[in-house]
Amino acid sequence: MVLSLAAFVACEKPEDDYIWNDNWNENTETPEGPEEPGSSDESETPKKEAKARLVWIDAAANFKDYANSKKNIADDMARLKETGFTGVIVEVRPTTAGVLFSSDVEGPVKQVDAWITGGYVWLKRTENFDYLQEFIDAGKKVGLDVYAAINTMVGGKQCPYGLGSSGPLFDGTAKKEWASVVNTADGLVNCMDMGDGTKFLNPANDEVVEYLLGILEDLAAYDVKGIILDRCRYDDFDLQSDFSEISRRKFEEYIGKKVQNWPGDVFAPGADKLSSPVTSMQVKWMEFRAKNIHDFMEKASARVHSVNPDVRFGAYVGAWYSSYYYSGVNWASPSYNARNAYNWATSEYSSYGYADHCDIMIIGAYASTKSIYGNSEWTMQGFCKKAQPIFAGDVPFIGGPDIGNSTGFENGGQGKLMPDIVDACINASTEGMFFFDLCHIKMYDYWGDIKKAFDKYLETL
Repeated sequence: MVLSLAAFVACEKPEDDYIWNDNWNENTETPEGPEEPGSSDESETPKKEAKARLVWIDAAANFKDYANSKKNIADDMARLKETGFTGVIVEVRPTTAGVLFSSDVEGPVKQVDAWITGGYVWLKRTENFDYLQEFIDAGKKVGLDVYAAINTMVGGKQCPYGLGSSGPLFDGTAKKEWASVVNTADGLVNCMDMGDGTKFLNPANDEVVEYLLGILEDLAAYDVKGIILDRCRYDDFDLQSDFSEISRRKFEEYIGKKVQNWPGDVFAPGADKLSSPVTSMQVKWMEFRAKNIHDFMEKASARVHSVNPDVRFGAYVGAWYSSYYYSGVNWASPSYNARNAYNWATSEYSSYGYADHCDIMIIGAYASTKSIYGNSEWTMQGFCKKAQPIFAGDVPFIGGPDIGNSTGFENGGQGKLMPDIVDACINASTEGMFFFDLCHIKMYDYWGDIKKAFDKYLETL
């Protein structure tokens, strides 16, 4: 089947937001399989309430379809409702930065980069309607909840193939000192001096924090069901970030002493893994980074709720908790004792879990097509099951797959898996499930398959 240009552009491969795991396709545990509906008399058993069924709408991947077309937004929202979805998560701050809503802090998105056969091009926004408000209005018309999501700790992007740059780190709105500093093998390098790619902000920088809180304050003025923070973490260089002078000063304050050899006393130049055994300085560094993200989440929740007390505040995270410390994030409940399972965790690290500051969490259960059922990480069901004790009842959560990833989904043709995927994720999550991303549903025409899967789930209630 020949794909239309629109479909191809809409499904530009999203940036990886996960740590690669060689065991993606290995599920050594006995699959549990779908649970059979109960056989008890319906007159004696109250019908269970149906859980949420959401879809993520990436800003860049769906830009061609929606940036300039109110009709496309309305048509697809109606189709999502007909398919059985209960809501959408609309990304309104892409990795190129800029916003798709009204803000006094950050300017509007005017273009995003996209891969078209042979190279990258800019997709321009020529209309000026309020993108987020259009989704809100369309959602109300058909009865869909609308969540707004932002890429949080990003300051813009240097696009490949000489296309150019976008975002506050490039247009003079932000300072270079806001950007992350990377501990490379050749020394400390500001990420702005490292070529193409998404440029991350430093979570330890107070000016960065206030800037982002201002954006969230503007976003909270909208009548959305919730606000979800994506990429609220350290940058894609993981343990190599951030080693700025600001982070050094704050880290020294945190541990109560000077670091004589910076950054070598924490990590050797270019090191991207914990030492074996992990050093006491590295353990404190894990705490420090988790504290910075925790403190931001606490402030963000307070700022959002000061504008709209009823909005649901939360974050998207990768469900691979065992390695998510690489990103400087502890998304657990503070009551979850991570030190019982991991040698890099301490009681202080556990106290910087931020789940209790959230009203909802979205977890990416991004396993392969061969790993739907199971109890371990790197299975869709296992990701969701393992999240339950980690959240410890502090917050409801929704888990779901990336149906465009490179472990079986990338070429489409996986519609037959949808009933098992829905069953595995929705029943192991406390509040429901989601699919990433709408562009993949459209590209591979999964509409009917997902509807059948949702219908099958609803029959079990």
